[in-house]
Amino acid sequence: MFSPETKLTVYDRDIWWSDKWNPLDYGTEYDLSKPFFVQFQELMHRVPLANLGNTNCVKTEYGNHNNDCKNCYLIYASFGNENVAYAHGAVNVKDSFDIYTMQKGEQNYDDTCNGGLYRTHFTYDSDDCIDSMFLTACLNIQNSLGCINLRHKSHCIFNKQYSKEEYDKKIKEYDFGSYNNLKKFEEGYKNFIKKYPRRFAYIWRSRNVTGDNILTSKNSQYIFDVYGEAENAKYITHAWDVKESYDGYGTGAKMEFLYEGIDVGVNALKNLFAILTHSANDTNYTYMCYGASNLFGCVGVRDQDYVILNKKYSKEEYRKLVPKIVKHMSDMPYADAKGRVYKYGEFFPPELSPFFYNETIAGEYFPKTKEEVLASGFKWKEKTHRDYKIEVEPEDLPDHIKDTPEDIVGKVIGCQHRGECNEQCTEAFKIIPSEIAFLKRMNIALPRLCPNCRHFARLRRRNPLKLWHRQCMCEVEKHGHKGVCPNEFETSYAPERPEIIYCERCYQQEVY
Repeated sequence: MFSPETKLTVYDRDIWWSDKWNPLDYGTEYDLSKPFFVQFQELMHRVPLANLGNTNCVKTEYGNHNNDCKNCYLIYASFGNENVAYAHGAVNVKDSFDIYTMQKGEQNYDDTCNGGLYRTHFTYDSDDCIDSMFLTACLNIQNSLGCINLRHKSHCIFNKQYSKEEYDKKIKEYDFGSYNNLKKFEEGYKNFIKKYPRRFAYIWRSRNVTGDNILTSKNSQYIFDVYGEAENAKYITHAWDVKESYDGYGTGAKMEFLYEGIDVGVNALKNLFAILTHSANDTNYTYMCYGASNLFGCVGVRDQDYVILNKKYSKEEYRKLVPKIVKHMSDMPYADAKGRVYKYGEFFPPELSPFFYNETIAGEYFPKTKEEVLASGFKWKEKTHRDYKIEVEPEDLPDHIKDTPEDIVGKVIGCQHRGECNEQCTEAFKIIPSEIAFLKRMNIALPRLCPNCRHFARLRRRNPLKLWHRQCMCEVEKHGHKGVCPNEFETSYAPERPEIIYCERCYQQEVY
């Protein structure tokens, strides 16, 4: 994950995890003549880093920030998956492709923010659905196509109920093995769902929470994509089983008392200002540390305790020195090129980041221009020059998957965007063997975009990680109010958007 420009020392993760080297060999005394963050940056450039942030992943070399995954390809921030490719935020998913944020699923394609799907494709914000395509905000749907806001239904097309015999006959009119048919249907479906109301947020079995895509949580504010059990938390995204925590992305699996962390958790307690730190307790300012406790300013430390700047101390020495460092960080703070001051209690300065803004997920959720990025003090990565020898242009691909030859596997296919978008386009891509087999089996047309551009297309389906205070737009009197419903709420639908937004009460009366 570290580009050559960083000049960091990077080890293959198997070597990094071995006993062939010792992170404590790079330790140093704390220097009261330098700001803490200067010393941390120097340490980070000395200590070898693992090439990827994966744990217990088998045959999943092409992916990052994953745990317990097997036979996966180009998969990120995911847990407990098998035979999955082109996915982000997949949890307990099997035999699926092109997934963004899914909990439990099998044999699915191009789905966004769902749970419990089986053989269901091109679907958003729907749960527990089987053998369906193009669903939005549906629950427990079987054998249906192009529906929105349905509950416990089967054999529906564009929200119209059919008998099984009628459905089986009607569904044959839609052949998504054809790319042209698929794209035409997508446009028609987008127009169809515009006239239906949307729930202000997806919040399930939760109490006193604000945010979106939240399951079984309580007393938490501004939380997003929480798979379950967030409690007394705030500003948390992409999490599961996290309590008493504040400001975190990619956290959980039993995490308590996190403050300012990225990819932190797994049976962890009290991690402050942490990045890629798992199964650790009582830590301050750590990067890529595992199974450790009582760390301050450490990089790559594993299974150790009472360590400062990768130097081992006794318990008594550690507890005596840490308060002095905390005071020193306030007495001699770090100032960046913009003049911003970083004392104890602030997260790492952007200048220390080994990543460029536009190669991170920050650039996905909060896109900025190059000028805006540089003005904010972040780094910008210039476009990488590529000279791929395109073997098949996207417009030259067969329209129908049945006419696509098996030897398309491994050929360099040009991306439709040709690098002219702002979506980290790779300009070209290949089809892998399991992918072509899946698409033929499901009768789905071959993609014309590279995996990055397809990922950004799924991102556009979801709402942003922001909230606006709004009023319910329902005017249906039978829902228990005269005129416009007076209920107000926090929602991730911006006021200028065209969707009709309902409060939970009005929405349930509309769809149940």
